[in-house]
Amino acid sequence: MREKITVLYRYCPKISIVTISYNQAGFIAECLESVLAQDYNKFEYIIVDPGSTDGSREIIARYSDRISQIVLDPDNGPADGLNNGFSLASGDVFCYINADDILLPGALSCVADFFARQPNTDVFYGNGYQLDRTGRQVRKLFSTRWSLKAYAYGAANMVQQATFFRREAFVKAGGFNAENCTCWDGELLVDMALAGARFLRTDSFLGGFRIYEESITGSDRLNGKYALDRKRIREKILDRPLNRRDAFMCWIYRVCKYIYHPSHTFQKLLTKLHNIST
Repeated sequence: MREKITVLYRYCPKISIVTISYNQAGFIAECLESVLAQDYNKFEYIIVDPGSTDGSREIIARYSDRISQIVLDPDNGPADGLNNGFSLASGDVFCYINADDILLPGALSCVADFFARQPNTDVFYGNGYQLDRTGRQVRKLFSTRWSLKAYAYGAANMVQQATFFRREAFVKAGGFNAENCTCWDGELLVDMALAGARFLRTDSFLGGFRIYEESITGSDRLNGKYALDRKRIREKILDRPLNRRDAFMCWIYRVCKYIYHPSHTFQKLLTKLHNIST
């Protein structure tokens, strides 16, 4: 009698990556290379450039045969541009990398393997590196354990360049808030969590975050607007206006963050001591 053979096919998710670019000619090629050089091939890459005039579009055009789609339509800011990009995405898993940031080698293989083994997790996130203008690694960036309350009280942080989420979680959250021009990434996480998304963290390093004088983080030019956006998001989580007790809760949650992540705390301390000594 002929033996029956059962073949098991391993689930390999398709990953959709969106990069938004606006006048980033100095960095866009490095970003593109970091994605296109990944050792996992089941992905699509969508580039959104609403109107660069510094040569970025010419650089993007040189890679056009390796890019799935290029969107050159005007938009109403980064969050709106990301929504436009993801509206064209066909993948099972989404992520986005700004034009001045990078994916680290092997990141997509790690992510695909995780989502294949963890069907009940919606958001997968890891650690990263802070980069300077030249691409030099300045320090390690650690993501912390996630909870809505911890985020509301300033004690949860996730490295955006190392964060990946299922299509369904993005759709349930309604995508990015196009009105948010300072922390659209954090608000998406909150909206996904409020819609029931399940989060899981890895200690792997998956992305690089470039901070320099002209970047939003490096320039501090949107600090006032950022404070208002953060306040609005906190009140969305807590479902009430902030009060005096919340200042005390912020302190408690932040102390707990350092206790829960002793290795991260030790690494940050070593970095500060190194910076002082140099």
